[in-house]
Amino acid sequence: LGIVPASDTGAVEMAMWSLLGARPVDVLAFESFSEAWATDAVKQLKLPGARVLSAPYGHLPDLAQVDSAHDLVLAWNGTTSGVRLPDADWIAADREGLVICDATSAAFAMTLPYEKLDVVTWSWQKVLGGEAAHGMLALSPRAVARLETHKPAWPLPKVFRLTSGGKLSAGIFRGETINTPSMLCVEDALDGLRWAERIGGLPALIARSEANLAAVAAWAARSSWADFLAADPATRSCTSICLRITAPWFTALPDADQAKAAKGLASLLDKEGVGFDIASYRDAPPGLRIWGGATVETADIAALLPWLDWAHDQVRPA
Repeated sequence: LGIVPASDTGAVEMAMWSLLGARPVDVLAFESFSEAWATDAVKQLKLPGARVLSAPYGHLPDLAQVDSAHDLVLAWNGTTSGVRLPDADWIAADREGLVICDATSAAFAMTLPYEKLDVVTWSWQKVLGGEAAHGMLALSPRAVARLETHKPAWPLPKVFRLTSGGKLSAGIFRGETINTPSMLCVEDALDGLRWAERIGGLPALIARSEANLAAVAAWAARSSWADFLAADPATRSCTSICLRITAPWFTALPDADQAKAAKGLASLLDKEGVGFDIASYRDAPPGLRIWGGATVETADIAALLPWLDWAHDQVRPA
């Protein structure tokens, strides 16, 4: 387990550039960040055996198409789509390839099948509410073995190098970071972990996030104008809770006007001081995105929801 530069993005990039190329790779692409990993595999690394298994926002790719002989790159939770993987039953226990998992908005809020993951990445920012610039990189013994037996066909910048002389650069995983992180940020991350332990550890963190999802789900079930972007209830994220606007007045609008109306709704909430940065991600379908991570109180989610109805009533045509 090591601290690396450039947040979760840096951790994923380090893993991809250092580990891939030894065998074909499948990339699950179903929202903005997983699409970025697909772009890296196909257009930047130009991996000859790369397959992109795609799905539109709100859906997952056909997981049955994943080849266990291939390496696999995935996001466990789609931060920009509100769609998460419901389980790991489809990942073969006897897989030959490595599984690289971007868990930035899943770690500490969802149960991750670590026994089936070879690389897990996250940042201090998301569920524990810490600082965003540092990434975390966890490697399995299989990932370490790949690092020590596979030499990438491309040059690696210093910040991506995980080996020296064909051996794992163990110092990275003993606290000898590539660059010195802010000790204030480190202490903030440790404080977050102490808080998590104090309230009951991982089960309590998961329960808090699931309670936030449940509050939104109860409201959405009664709503006449909004629903989850995730098409399958089993895939609804409990952290990045994404909503689409289903009201006929909205769906009848041209795409540009839909985006304008959704931004107007989010701006009203911001102006009233009840919901900040609540618009959907810029590449996602127009709508709302509510953060439901473990640092968010369910009572605050419940207090927000009536304001969503108010804001909708303000922006819809008379």
